[in-house]
Amino acid sequence: MESVFEIIAEPNRRAILSLLVTSQQSVGQLERRLRMSQPTVSKHLRVLREAGFVESTVDAQRRLYRLKPEPLQEIDAWLAPFRHFWSAHVDALERHLDRMAHINPPAKKIPAAAKTRRGPNRARPKGAAR
Repeated sequence: MESVFEIIAEPNRRAILSLLVTSQQSVGQLERRLRMSQPTVSKHLRVLREAGFVESTVDAQRRLYRLKPEPLQEIDAWLAPFRHFWSAHVDALERHLDRMAHINPPAKKIPAAAKTRRGPNRARPKGAAR
């Protein structure tokens, strides 16, 4: 059996999971939205279903798939220390930028109309083309 990380490492499976986050979808809807063949979509859905990422229900002639969030909790738990790590670093960067803004306030921008332009009688630099 593949690990949770091996299952979501496959880009097409991640795309399917992303579509199922918003609503349940049929195989046909997934085919059209992902522009993949029916056998390919079905193959990935089978892997996701066996791993517990999705479940299906029958609606007349079609099978509808929906996301099951429980397997994603393992990934969320694994990512928690990284979120904490980056959050602390981003907060420190924000504090540093705030201090820098107080020490060196941004220069005022000069409106384009106020900038001087070289008039016809101004000297050109040596070697400049006319």
